[in-house]
Amino acid sequence: MRKNSKSYHWLNNLTIILSLVVLAGCASVQSPTGGPKDVTPPKVVEESPRNLTRNFKSKRITLEFNEFVRLNNESNEVAISPALDQFPTFKAHKSTLDITFEDTLEANTTYTINFGKAVGDVNENNILTNYTYVFSTGNTIDSLMITGNVQDALTKEKLKDVTVFILPASQDSLFGKKRASIFTTTDSAGNFRMSHLRENTYRIYALREPQGGDRIYNSRVEDIGFATDPVVLKDSTLNIPLQVFREVPELLSITDRKIENDGRMLFVFNREARLPGLQIIDPAALDGRKVTEFTARADSAFMWLPEMTFDSLKVALIEENKPVDTVTLRRNKRDNYTRTILLGDNLSNGRLRPATDLILTASHPVSDFNPQAFTLLQDSVAVAGLQVTRMEGSQRKFVVRYPWRMNRNYILTAGDNAFTEIGGTKSRKSEKTLTLDDPENYGNLTLRVTRPDSAAYLIQLLDQENNILKTDSVPTSGVIEYRTFPTSRYGIRVVYDRNRNGRWDTGSVKERRQPEPVFNVEKQLTLRANWDLEETITIPKLQ
Repeated sequence: MRKNSKSYHWLNNLTIILSLVVLAGCASVQSPTGGPKDVTPPKVVEESPRNLTRNFKSKRITLEFNEFVRLNNESNEVAISPALDQFPTFKAHKSTLDITFEDTLEANTTYTINFGKAVGDVNENNILTNYTYVFSTGNTIDSLMITGNVQDALTKEKLKDVTVFILPASQDSLFGKKRASIFTTTDSAGNFRMSHLRENTYRIYALREPQGGDRIYNSRVEDIGFATDPVVLKDSTLNIPLQVFREVPELLSITDRKIENDGRMLFVFNREARLPGLQIIDPAALDGRKVTEFTARADSAFMWLPEMTFDSLKVALIEENKPVDTVTLRRNKRDNYTRTILLGDNLSNGRLRPATDLILTASHPVSDFNPQAFTLLQDSVAVAGLQVTRMEGSQRKFVVRYPWRMNRNYILTAGDNAFTEIGGTKSRKSEKTLTLDDPENYGNLTLRVTRPDSAAYLIQLLDQENNILKTDSVPTSGVIEYRTFPTSRYGIRVVYDRNRNGRWDTGSVKERRQPEPVFNVEKQLTLRANWDLEETITIPKLQ
């Protein structure tokens, strides 16, 4: 028995040892998984010659990083000031970046190399932003500085990753044509700093552009800001405030147009139009048969024709009784356009807001409709007293009136042929189910506004996404009421309406005009159900 026991323990120990060896072998061939994602940009650990070198004589700069790096579009991202006739050669190899000068450097000059977003790590391309390498071919290095902050002109939000650049005032004609060589980007608090500048008079700009922009203000989807007066740099200039805005194009134009599958024609403009119109120039005979409709902001329009038999349409855009742009729409003779009348409404999840009428919106202009084709069921019982009328001034909207009651379920039916659109297509039977929403789900907001003077002011009610829900002028200090508004959080913005035109006006680079000032009330107003909320708004006087 003792011998068998020893054999058993020996075999058991051998089994354990072999298992550990196998497990160790398996573990040795597996790659580690998981772990946090690398979000740290590379760091410069050595510079040769050292940054801020004076009496620079080298033809080559070598930068060592703490990890492998790569270059991203260095010809566009990297800027050198003052500019060189021949751009240096950049070469990244593992954790080293070599810069070789092909051009002769000027004597007694401070050079700044701004790498923009050119340097990233190999694995995740985390970008090293705002890294600059500075050297001087003389005994001194330019030491002046400009700092400041960038915010959105309307929301006052501090803006990150906005490009701030300066141009010598003598070269300001290059604005919008060539990249500035002296630039930086704002941090998460909207702050910026440009260092190692020489004495000069500069124009300063802030540019917010889509990702991958070229640092040139050349697109209508970019936001721009500027200091009104030039900066005369003799000492460091600190805390320059800049606000960016979307500039309104001076000339109105059509940026897009198309014929949709149902025959509706869409026109998109580059800005809001003033007293707009559309005119069919060719074939001119169709102009009197068209129906046009502009959106609420007048930045786009729709057009319908009774028949889609034309080969092409030449359409002029009119602003304030003057033609400002002309486009042509062409259709293929084999294209078929299916017109089906669909009905939209102003319901919210099948609920009608108290003290409002039901509004139906047809998908096409209606030439005729039959009020007798409508029926209404209240809790499955037919009721009388329903009225359906065309909304004044519209060929697509219809008002449905009835003494709606709480805690009742309604089914509104539009029978066959209730609507006939301008091309002769008749509607099919359709139904809408609705209830009257409880007034206790809504609240009332009262603003008591105090003005500092007799200037013109606007009060804008904002939703949680800063969209404008309503704009009211404030001719005198007084009361503004918002009745039966949905429960939500609201914001208040004050516009200093300097030109008294009833809207907020953006700025203009060409005219060196800043946007109209605004004041955003810091407090968010929370409107609760079945609640009357009163707030006092004291408009601050501009300094």
